[in-house]
Amino acid sequence: MADDTRVEDRLRQLAPEVLGAVVRRYGSFDLAEDAVQEALLAASLQWPREGVPDRPRAWLIRVASRRLTDLLRGEQARRRREDTVARWTLPEQQVAPAADRSASDSDDSLILLFLCCHSALSPASQIALTLRAVGGLTTAEIARAFLVPEATMTRRISRAKQAIASSGVPFRLPSGPERAERLAAVLHVLYLIFNEGYAATSGARLQRVELSAEAIRLARMVHRLLPDDAEVAGLLALMLLTDARRVARTGPGGALIPMAEQDRSRWDSDAIAEGVALVTDALARGPAGPYQLQAAIAAVHDQASDAEATDWPQILGLYQLLLRIADNPVVRLNYAVAVAMVRGPRVGLALVDGLQPDDRIAADHRLHAVRGHLLEMAGERAAARASYLAAAQRTTSLPQQRYLHAQAARLADE
Repeated sequence: MADDTRVEDRLRQLAPEVLGAVVRRYGSFDLAEDAVQEALLAASLQWPREGVPDRPRAWLIRVASRRLTDLLRGEQARRRREDTVARWTLPEQQVAPAADRSASDSDDSLILLFLCCHSALSPASQIALTLRAVGGLTTAEIARAFLVPEATMTRRISRAKQAIASSGVPFRLPSGPERAERLAAVLHVLYLIFNEGYAATSGARLQRVELSAEAIRLARMVHRLLPDDAEVAGLLALMLLTDARRVARTGPGGALIPMAEQDRSRWDSDAIAEGVALVTDALARGPAGPYQLQAAIAAVHDQASDAEATDWPQILGLYQLLLRIADNPVVRLNYAVAVAMVRGPRVGLALVDGLQPDDRIAADHRLHAVRGHLLEMAGERAAARASYLAAAQRTTSLPQQRYLHAQAARLADE
């Protein structure tokens, strides 16, 4: 007998490797995923009862191959695929054990991640397909995470698979400029998944831990396969340093607790130490990329013993560097906060007000929340209250709304 939880964890770990191997051999992403899902289902029913086989990956590949054979025959593709299928309906003992396999087996997971982040797909489709194919989340889980009907997510994932199939992209790691471009897309998708998990854009929960945890797991996988890439290390460091504060971010009933008021003894010291080590090593390789710089900023926050001890001049300098290579309104908003903490709230307010004509952020609740905070620092209580209320109207996150309304009510009562 095998523990159900251990079996589930093992299957989630093996799923992208098995899917990558089957796609590599057959070339059909859609049919391969159907076959692998059936193999995973068979394992989830059989392994807890009969025990995990000695070579679980080979077992899953064999079962998926048999199912894919049936699917191919059902689509009258038997002749075109006969040779490939014959090579992959092998006895288990003919599959090399894990210790004897080449690195290409683990590379399949990375190739699969690159495939899911193909430029033919929209960012929303890239995220959905990555979580489905590489993360092992069910369509229902992904739909719940992004608060859309399951049928909508099913259609989105199906269209993404069709786009991949029609693109004719080969199942291999891209090279040269294409590899750099696709890796950038991979990192961006993981960054978006993590952010949605750490600060959900809508719904009753402030955080969706399953998403941020999955983003960290996938970032670790990419870092393991590309250990010399400084931006990969920077992204993993950023996730770890940010996620280290997760437990302290919410109070009773899931209420939001801002960083300045968090109990820092609840921060994850192991995650902070790992993140600091990663970003320190990455920055030493130079030149610094945007994920490395954001990780460095997170490290400065995490290493401060309390809010008053935060090294804001260092954070300001890091944001100045970040603006040179990643100038966007969100970075400028964070830069304005750092300026306010070093040079005073009115200097920061001038920068925030300069962002209001920018359509990319004008409707974002964060702009108005920051403005409210800086107005309060400047002693303009009525204006600060109005900004907090404007921010509350612009967010669909219920914990954010409650926090912003509480800030406004506090100013009205004092």
